Amino acid sequence: MLPGVEVEIYTDGACSGNPGPGGWGAVLRYGQHEKDLYGGDAGPTTNNRMELMAPIQALESLTRPSVVRIYTDSTYVRNGITSWMAKWAANGWLTSAKQPVKNADLWRRLGEAAARHEVEWHWVKGHAGHVDNERADQLAVRGVREVSGR
Repeated sequence: MLPGVEVEIYTDGACSGNPGPGGWGAVLRYGQHEKDLYGGDAGPTTNNRMELMAPIQALESLTRPSVVRIYTDSTYVRNGITSWMAKWAANGWLTSAKQPVKNADLWRRLGEAAARHEVEWHWVKGHAGHVDNERADQLAVRGVREVSGR
């Protein structure tokens, strides 16, 4: 990794109905620079898919390998990438109950996006007043609104 290239990313996903139209948001910070990313899926999609899209889009937007600290309020994302994903891949993308892993397409994409970087995954409590988590949530809701007109 390149020394000094450090990025903080705060992510969130949202859905209007689950399934329903969804959105994702990410706040990226590199030195004095900040960038907001967001998008949506007219769906129907799920909250978990949108929670995965936020770090995928954020990591894919980085133009060079970086040291990245990702903050998510989704235990699904954090536990999936740090604990479950390697087991799923080794098991042919089946769960321990021999069922297909939900959202395997996005888990693979997240793994590929994260592989370019040195990533630390952190969990933050959602809707608890953390400024950057709240900002990511607002971006995700904006994504929902833009695709659904709600």
